[in-house]
Amino acid sequence: MADIRNFYVIGISYKKTDADNRGKFAISSGQYEALLKRANSYGINSVFVLSTCNRTEIYGLTDNANKLIDLLCGVAVGKKNEFTAYCYVKENVNAVRHLFNVAAGLDSQILGDYEIVGQLKQAVKFAKERAFIDSFLEKLYNTALQASKQVKNQTGLSKGTTSVSFATAQLIKKHSLFNIDSKILLVGAGKMARLTCKNLTEYLGRVSITVVNRSVDKASEIAGEMNTDYAAIDDLNSLIRSSDIIIVATGAPYPIVLKGDLECPGKKLVIDLSMPYNVDPEAAKLPHIDLVNIDEVSLINSKTLQKRQGDVCAAQKINEYFIDKFMEWCEIRRSLLLVNTIKGKLTSICISQSLLAHGTGSPIVFEEQQRIQQILNETATKMKSSNQVGCHYLEALNDFMSPQFSVQKTALI
Repeated sequence: MADIRNFYVIGISYKKTDADNRGKFAISSGQYEALLKRANSYGINSVFVLSTCNRTEIYGLTDNANKLIDLLCGVAVGKKNEFTAYCYVKENVNAVRHLFNVAAGLDSQILGDYEIVGQLKQAVKFAKERAFIDSFLEKLYNTALQASKQVKNQTGLSKGTTSVSFATAQLIKKHSLFNIDSKILLVGAGKMARLTCKNLTEYLGRVSITVVNRSVDKASEIAGEMNTDYAAIDDLNSLIRSSDIIIVATGAPYPIVLKGDLECPGKKLVIDLSMPYNVDPEAAKLPHIDLVNIDEVSLINSKTLQKRQGDVCAAQKINEYFIDKFMEWCEIRRSLLLVNTIKGKLTSICISQSLLAHGTGSPIVFEEQQRIQQILNETATKMKSSNQVGCHYLEALNDFMSPQFSVQKTALI
């Protein structure tokens, strides 16, 4: 049975690594699939991966955290030595607390960012559909979501508009290149691109926005919802030349906008919201290009974030309450396992005694059943006041043994 003592999280985040290094360990759905297929060979059957623009983490049950590191680095672009140089490893209750802080937005680059909850749900759903979420991770995940919901409803940690997509709109609105006649090119049609397009239309007024994506149908769908233009990916280079502001938010594993693509005349603001980078960082060397990456965008919204700081303590208290509840569940679970183990052992001893005395394993008589139940009740009572699992196990066996059979019974243990 899974035990909290075997629960680990390993990962890297914005706290120690820049977007370029994080991008080497960003996990796509294909890589996630490959990782889960390899998990059993590492003796891991309960695990999930949370990979966002700010972090890549594996939560799992194992006897050694290095197995999780090897599992991740076996499918990631980056090397193990690069990962271990910046990674963190947490275990037991510290790993539990980390998940709760992540789910509540307390560990987000933008404090209180509630988008992480949707990303967490998707990560667990992916693993669960492939039978990699056992009862331990299921309970942990559900309890973390309960805590996160209460933090959102009872504190101001997530109040006020802050997100990467909103920060992008703010950045553009304050930039010297922006005016009502600016031409904005949005490359991508995923969730980030959709949210960004929504914020642009809401906060910038009637501006010219063109959505480009490899799937023209997806670009057309966003354009229809947001009342913008759209184009095929074949038009990307000509649109780059004619645009003043370019936002790149795709899921490509490599740069799709190169330095050479931006060597056309005219000043441009280029915002890369992708992880890993989808705009060649070398483009920043061009004198007419102002290149901003996702980490720089995330630093905006300081006033709202300052207000949220006052709710951190309240959010942490809510988390600790639910963490205590989860730890109680873990203890009850361990106790039930021990009681069932003791019951099985005492039953086995009774049958063995019958074999020694009568040469046959006859059914356990009523008196023996009562005696076993009495010892189980006493053991359960002791466990509530003292968490000494091994001692209780031996004590229960000793209580069951009568003096005249102590030698025989000891040999059976």
